[in-house]
Amino acid sequence: MSASSRPEAAFVLLLMQATFWLLAGISALPFVLGGEVFMLALASISIALASVTTIAAVFVVRRSRWARRTILILESLCVLGSLLLLVLPLGANRGPVSLLVNLVLPLAVIALLAKRSGITGASAG
Repeated sequence: MSASSRPEAAFVLLLMQATFWLLAGISALPFVLGGEVFMLALASISIALASVTTIAAVFVVRRSRWARRTILILESLCVLGSLLLLVLPLGANRGPVSLLVNLVLPLAVIALLAKRSGITGASAG
């Protein structure tokens, strides 16, 4: 029985997503120096999210069930948030890069990590 390489592909996508969140957190820090103090909380949350995603991605490659569940929940929340931003008129960026990073990337991770019933008779993990 050959092992699937889906967790490794998801690992690469999760590292890309963590990098985007880390850069978003770092890019919010200059606004703190300009007097926007609440941006420190947003930067901290983005950097913490990037850290948690990176740690969970490592455990996804090791085929940990809790990491897979955590990532599926996180990516589902990302998709719901992105769809909410698309529907509400908040002035969110709706360009192709935004759609790829905020919608397509999480959907790809969900597709890679979702269990497919019927592929094998018994699931090993």
